[in-house]
Amino acid sequence: MTEVDFDLVIIGGGPAGLTAGLYAARARLKTLLLEGHLPGGQVLITDWVENYPGYPEGVTGIDLVRGMTEQARHFGLEMETARVDAIRRDGHVKVVHAGERSYRAYAVIIASGASPKKLGVPGEEQFFGKGISSCATCDGPFYRDRIVAAVGGGDTAVQESVFLTKFASKVYLIHRRDRFRAEKILQERALSSDKIEVLWDTVVTGVSGLTNVENIHIRNLKNGEARTLRADAFFVWIGIRPNADFLGDELDRDDLGFILTDHRMASSAAGIFAAGDVRATPLRQIATAVGDGALAAYSAEHYIEQLDI
Repeated sequence: MTEVDFDLVIIGGGPAGLTAGLYAARARLKTLLLEGHLPGGQVLITDWVENYPGYPEGVTGIDLVRGMTEQARHFGLEMETARVDAIRRDGHVKVVHAGERSYRAYAVIIASGASPKKLGVPGEEQFFGKGISSCATCDGPFYRDRIVAAVGGGDTAVQESVFLTKFASKVYLIHRRDRFRAEKILQERALSSDKIEVLWDTVVTGVSGLTNVENIHIRNLKNGEARTLRADAFFVWIGIRPNADFLGDELDRDDLGFILTDHRMASSAAGIFAAGDVRATPLRQIATAVGDGALAAYSAEHYIEQLDI
C-alpha cells in the first residue's frame, strides 16, 4: 500500500476551495487545504456581494468568507498557510511541493483562483502600492474627498467605481470601448452617479508623479487626442490571469493559461481536478465557484474510491 499524507490536497482557499474542502471533509476524506494568504481569495476584497443566493439584502465579502471557512472547519477540514511551487505525479500519488515541504495525496483539486491583470504602461510598477491599486475596499477610504481614476469596463470595474464614490469627490472611469460589458444594473448605477465621469474610447498610456500617483496620461482612440488627468489614485480592473504558473506543462490549459476540465472538473491528468476562477469557464462568479468546488470534491472522492490501493 502506498503511503500518503492525505487523501486529498486542495490548493486555494477561495469559495471553490472552501466548498471542495467542506464536501470532502463531510465525505470523511482526509483533506488538507493549502492557501498562500488568508482564506477567501478575491472575495475578501469585494465590498458587497448581492447576487449570492440566500442573502436578499446582500452580504460583505468578509462575512461570506468567514461563514464558509467556519463551516468547513466545523466538519474537520485541515488548513495550512503555504504557497505551492509545483505538482508532480508519482504513479497514482500526487506530490504537492510548497517551499521546503511536500505533501503526498491520491488526488488534488486546484482552486488557486486568478489575479488582476496589469496594463503594462510606464509608471505602473513604480507606483503600485503608491496610489495604484486593484482593491477599492482596501484603499478607497484613503482617498476621501480626493479625485481618483479607474480603468476597465466589466463588472468589477463598474461596481468598484461606484463603491469609490463613497469616498472620492470624483471618479474618472476610463474604458477603451464605447460601452460597458458589466451587468445592466451596475451600468445604471455608474451612469446615474454625478461623481463618475466615464471616458469612452480611451486608453491609459502612463502614470506619473513624484513619490505617489499624481497624473494619469490617456489617449482617445477615435481622435488621437492625448491629455493628462490629475488624480491621487488609480485603480486597475482590466481582467484577470490564472494563478497557475506553478503548473508548468503538467496540465492542458487554454491560450490564456486557464486549466481545461471536463464536466466533472477533471483535468488532463488523472486525479487532478480544477475548480473556480483558475479553470476555463464562461462565467466566474462566487456561485459558479461554489458549484465547481462541490463537483470537484465529488469527482475526487469517486476517483479515490476506484484506485487499487
